Amino acid sequence: MSLYIGEALVGEGNEVAHIDLLIGDKTGPVGTAFSNALCSQTAGHSNLLAVLEPNLAVKPATVMITKVTIKGAKQAVQMFGPAQYAVAKAVADSVEEGVIPKDQAEDLVIVCGVFIHWEASDDKKIFEYNYEATKLSIARAMKNEPSVDEMIAKKGAAAHPFSGV
Repeated sequence: MSLYIGEALVGEGNEVAHIDLLIGDKTGPVGTAFSNALCSQTAGHSNLLAVLEPNLAVKPATVMITKVTIKGAKQAVQMFGPAQYAVAKAVADSVEEGVIPKDQAEDLVIVCGVFIHWEASDDKKIFEYNYEATKLSIARAMKNEPSVDEMIAKKGAAAHPFSGV
């Protein structure tokens, strides 16, 4: 398969993490999306590589895209600090744990959409929630979860926390 899709919502309050991600081959549609994300920077949407520390990018190479407009230095530092480290650590741990096969880490890329609320204030929670959400998204993507049958079985009782319904 050349395209895996994962999603997870973890946490609460303004630090809530919502991750949407794509995992796929560098030569496929995810590779194209990865390249476009790095080459398509716009005001308030600075896409960045996930790194464990400067000069130590993760494998599979992972680009983080902002899901909301970054509205100031505080929010930018949260994206380039606790959120970046959380995503990078989740990717690295997923490879180490075999969720992403180590022998595929050089051939795959990840596009990871990250949400940082403009009123988020607790960097520790930003890290924890984004780490958990990224790990869960990766695991779901690699297992093709939820299955179609699970989605159909649960749709009647589904209650979206932000739907207002």
